[in-house]
Amino acid sequence: MFSFSDLEIFADIYMENIVIKGNKKMPSVNFDAQEGMLEISGRSIVENAPAFYEPLIQWIDLYAKQMCPKTVVNIKMDYFNTSSSKWIFTMVKKIRELYDINDNVEINWYYDDDDILEYAEIIQKITKLPIKMIHNII
Repeated sequence: MFSFSDLEIFADIYMENIVIKGNKKMPSVNFDAQEGMLEISGRSIVENAPAFYEPLIQWIDLYAKQMCPKTVVNIKMDYFNTSSSKWIFTMVKKIRELYDINDNVEINWYYDDDDILEYAEIIQKITKLPIKMIHNII
């Protein structure tokens, strides 16, 4: 007989990916559970940052239960407003939890201006994550 707990196990095994095509105000997102790839890129000046970022943070919580042996995180933000910066920080704190579970988490933070670099360095200092800063050459 099929039970609800069987359904939960099935959902855990076949975790859905998140793919969002960005635009001028919203970043692109590609969170792929099977490949162990979490990527966010573009601009984030969304009007309702919690509505955008909370599902991403919840996804990371689910991913933590069934992580790949190696996880690669690519953050390629061109610009983000203050509201988005708070949520990006919250998301990176969740990535810290992944790192605490399995330290085979590679974090690449791409930047093309000093403000983005400075923000990444502050996050690195607070979270103590080994974030690799990569200068985008346009």
